[in-house]
Amino acid sequence: MSMMTGLSGDLTDLDATALSAAIHAQQVSCTEVMQAYLARIHRLNPQAVAMVNLAPDEALLTQAAECDAELARGHSRGWLHGIPQAIKDASNAIGFPTTYGSPLLLRSMPREDNLMTARMKAAGCIVIGKTNMPEFGLGSHTFNTPFGATPNAWDPAVSAGGSSGGAAVALALRLLPVADGSDFMGSLRNPAGWNHVLGFRPSQGRVPFYPVPDVWVNQLGTEGPMARSVRDLARLLATQAGPDPRTPLALTDPVDDIAAVAQEAGTPQAAQALKGLRIGWLGDLGGHLACEDGILSGLESHLQTAVAAGAKVVPARLNIDLNAVWQAWLMWRRALVGPRVAPMLQANPACRAQIKPEVLWEHDNAQGLSYMEFQRAAVLRSSFLQAMVQQFEQVDVLALPTAQVWPFAVGERWPQQIAGRSMDTYHRWMECTIYATFAGLPAVSLPAGFHANGRWPLGLQLIGKPRGDAALLRVAAGFEAIAPALYALRPPASQLG
Repeated sequence: MSMMTGLSGDLTDLDATALSAAIHAQQVSCTEVMQAYLARIHRLNPQAVAMVNLAPDEALLTQAAECDAELARGHSRGWLHGIPQAIKDASNAIGFPTTYGSPLLLRSMPREDNLMTARMKAAGCIVIGKTNMPEFGLGSHTFNTPFGATPNAWDPAVSAGGSSGGAAVALALRLLPVADGSDFMGSLRNPAGWNHVLGFRPSQGRVPFYPVPDVWVNQLGTEGPMARSVRDLARLLATQAGPDPRTPLALTDPVDDIAAVAQEAGTPQAAQALKGLRIGWLGDLGGHLACEDGILSGLESHLQTAVAAGAKVVPARLNIDLNAVWQAWLMWRRALVGPRVAPMLQANPACRAQIKPEVLWEHDNAQGLSYMEFQRAAVLRSSFLQAMVQQFEQVDVLALPTAQVWPFAVGERWPQQIAGRSMDTYHRWMECTIYATFAGLPAVSLPAGFHANGRWPLGLQLIGKPRGDAALLRVAAGFEAIAPALYALRPPASQLG
């Protein structure tokens, strides 16, 4: 007998918080939830390619039944009890290969969960598979040789972004209630913006990576949450965050403030966060960033909704040579990315033929990199942090685009030009995302409207103060509260099956 009495609509319409409440109130069983999601996944994922290496239905339904039995005995594993979750294919989950989208790693089975995966499992989730990503996570466009491309949830002709593209599309198409991802150069922010969901890059050290070969220097990438609502975003971040003795640079701040935002978000009172808020509009950084038509004007229009709610938008600029910042960024990136593929190439040089050119470019440019070069880039990075901190003496958050272009054709590798300006690297078109990363600051991507064609979502990127994750989430909740109709929009019926 179904427990669906009292719930209307499809279970997959509920965000994770509402789904958790329904499960714990025994209005719906974990088995019914799993059945609803599997039915949707089987219908939509063959075209969406959002998830890969899915577990067999029988095994997942058995796990869901075990969760039901535990609840019947009065035991809950946590707020994610019985809720389906797919892990980004850059993170380990026992029983699933960690392929990084590479044909060289299709049988790479982990011996332990990533720390983030273990924490979400401890909160009760059932891991059902992995979410698709670009090869080795490089390039903000989700395609690879083993699994193919993940098209945009709103328009299958264009890119979903990346590298957490599979996660963003799975959320937008209601194949998952909540998702995880990772972010080095906008990988939690760009796909969220392009698929009309929310992505949060935590402060450096908030969600520590483990296991990793290096726990000291390799700190530009971070894992974090993606969601359909701010309350889910905050709740999942609180689950993922926190120190671990194996990660010496992890932040030790308590996560209570982050968890508290989950209680405040989604209420009318959340809009109070915008009253008196000072938003520093970076725009295109005085013409430094090439942007396609409609992006800056669309974001400026959306920011006016915050002004109507009591916020103040003021021009902002970074008092530093932005070209020098970009060169320092390239130095850090190649120093950290090159070693990812070096062991495979050293073990078998013939592997080059199975590695995409963008990955080889990073690896090859890392060869011969001297410590003195790297240290000079580290000094410039330190100066850049001070320039960012200086801005926060006048404003509470900084605003700029999540991406400098609209979603491009899914068959392209990356944009060669923006507004007539040539892009000199495969990732120069995503330069707007490096500033939060390079300064170790929290950043969020929020829905901000659509292209004039009505098909391509627009994302607003907000950067918060050092370690200001909770404060930034409150601002996000404020934006959500004043635009409920915008946040409620879903991909067209043609995409939803």
